[in-house]
Amino acid sequence: MRGRTFTQMGSRLLPLSLALGALAADAAGLHRLAFYLVLLAVVGAAAAAFVGVGDLLEGTGSWLRAGSTGLALLLLVLGSAVRANAPAGGHLPALAVSTVVIAVLAYVVPVVGWLLAPPAPRPSPARVRADLRAQ
Repeated sequence: MRGRTFTQMGSRLLPLSLALGALAADAAGLHRLAFYLVLLAVVGAAAAAFVGVGDLLEGTGSWLRAGSTGLALLLLVLGSAVRANAPAGGHLPALAVSTVVIAVLAYVVPVVGWLLAPPAPRPSPARVRADLRAQ
């Protein structure tokens, strides 16, 4: 079970880190590099969405995780299409950057939900009563 949790976490961290890298490349003016990072993020986002929906269908995942990874995939594909159709050497459309920012937020939503959720009550340990008369 421990390896499965790491795989689920890793599947969301890859597209998130690639999308953050694309935002950093855009901020530095390296729009071509950002375009390729978004393309790579689409592949990772597709894998994360498949894992999220698969876990939901198995009954081990949540709607929030499946929905947020699916939304992030949709936004990254849209942002990639806008970047691909942008004129070379021209101004980068605001939609291209906005979709990546919203995709990053979609990946962060389950983490915020997890942080804000009330902690589950821990069961108290069962007390064992020693019978001293039996000895």
